[in-house]
Amino acid sequence: MRALVHEAFGEPEEVLHVGTVPLPEPGPGEVRVRLLLSPIHNHDLWTVRGTYGVKPQLPARAGTEAVGVVDALGEGVETLSVGQRVATGGTFGAWAEYFVAPAAGLIPVPADLSDETAAQLVSMPFSAIALLETLRLEPGQWLVQNAANGAVGRLLAQLAAARGVHVVGLVRRAEGVAELAAQGIDGVVATDDPAWREQVAALTGGEPIAVGVDSVGGASSGEVLSLLAENGRLVVFGAMASPIMNLASGDVIFKNITVSGFWGLKVSAAMPAAERGALLGELVTRIHEGALTLPVSAIYGFDDIARASLANFEPGRVGKVLLRP
Repeated sequence: MRALVHEAFGEPEEVLHVGTVPLPEPGPGEVRVRLLLSPIHNHDLWTVRGTYGVKPQLPARAGTEAVGVVDALGEGVETLSVGQRVATGGTFGAWAEYFVAPAAGLIPVPADLSDETAAQLVSMPFSAIALLETLRLEPGQWLVQNAANGAVGRLLAQLAAARGVHVVGLVRRAEGVAELAAQGIDGVVATDDPAWREQVAALTGGEPIAVGVDSVGGASSGEVLSLLAENGRLVVFGAMASPIMNLASGDVIFKNITVSGFWGLKVSAAMPAAERGALLGELVTRIHEGALTLPVSAIYGFDDIARASLANFEPGRVGKVLLRP
């Protein structure tokens, strides 16, 4: 079968290519899935670069999230059937015509969800709702996040609003404000405006901001921290611009700020099955309500992986870049 592989770590557009690998056979408790669509996530490409928290052995496959059709059942699998459409958010090597996954980790996809929506249902939306769940914010409270026009930023804003939590979104350019407004997301401020702090104060009406979410790093981390109220919490979700956070010690000390990290993979693995199921149910409900949208920017075939990798980092992109075999 065809799969995307790389023999060295490096820029995805340079090292990823289509290779021929054996068709996998499912073992006990596993199923083989025929891929329909798979999204490209930043962490997928960081893994190809060798800079993510998990570093695979070379030569390596790639991709982690997908929607597909069950093609074969391993011994003892009784909860799924051949021909059933399923989604996964944590199956490494998903960028292949077929992949094998534990049956217990696959989610049956409702018939009224499109392939494009189902392909991106688990990883980023679930990370966003799991993050929101861990923040324990009450309706009416405020949070601030940077990278508000990123995939998780958009999702977090929509999910928080559906729960009655207020969100201030920070973007680095004025165009980002209009892009988010077109998706129905307001409360966004561009930090390239000298008066951006005054705009944040006007949005909140002077109400305290309890939590900040940093997905950028560098000076942007300190900007988020500076907006937090006393006894606030800064949660580090990512480091899009820099692995180093520039934080003012005075803000941390005198406001008694707590700084913590969030890695969705570990949080999801430790979460009780009932809680995980409830959060996934909320995601589907929000999609049906129209409160949560999962747009698609473009769909590329495996042979166009170089173009697809570059498209993932295009400024102003709205929606996920998807791959098909």
